[in-house]
Amino acid sequence: MNIVRKTFPVGPLQCNCTVIGDAETGIGYVFDPGGDANRILATVESMGLKIIGIIHTHAHLDHILAAGEIHRKTGAPVWLHRSDKFLWDTLEMQCRMFGVPYTPVPDPGRWIEDEQDLECGGYCIHTPGHTPGSSSFYFGSAQILIAGDTLFQGSIGRTDFEGGDARLLKNSIQQRIYKLDENATVITGHGPETTIGQEMRFNAFVRA
Repeated sequence: MNIVRKTFPVGPLQCNCTVIGDAETGIGYVFDPGGDANRILATVESMGLKIIGIIHTHAHLDHILAAGEIHRKTGAPVWLHRSDKFLWDTLEMQCRMFGVPYTPVPDPGRWIEDEQDLECGGYCIHTPGHTPGSSSFYFGSAQILIAGDTLFQGSIGRTDFEGGDARLLKNSIQQRIYKLDENATVITGHGPETTIGQEMRFNAFVRA
């Protein structure tokens, strides 16, 4: 297995979108397509991947804005944890609240489950707190964790939105994320990458 990955900020709120896959099989995924569909699709083409899933770490609008167009162009189903379906159903309202144009998205075609394997060596870790369905995705052989808005460099996800729960978020970080390899790179939902070890030692919000 030869994991390839590109991460870059997209959309009006600069969500970190990740295209990741196995160069040997050509199978890949798009995580959190928060805008700039053409750029994402061009990246997919440059990496030579066939996208088999459009995966959302959670159902806030800034992680979803390009999902509809990418689904139409690739045919790949949208993946989401079922606990965030109530937020998915409010995407148009979320866009109105933030003054962002709404592009229709399909209903999720596949429900993510905790510890569900992906076809290119990763698996899902349900990490609720920022939202009830927030999920992270760990690729052990590549030492990569796609954390969404659960964990940031020196910070953590907000819990003051609907469905947020500070206690659950802390537990998700300490009991699930901090149990992984300390050297693993954390791809955050926004802003710079970090490592699990750095956050365990220096994150003022949640330490190991």
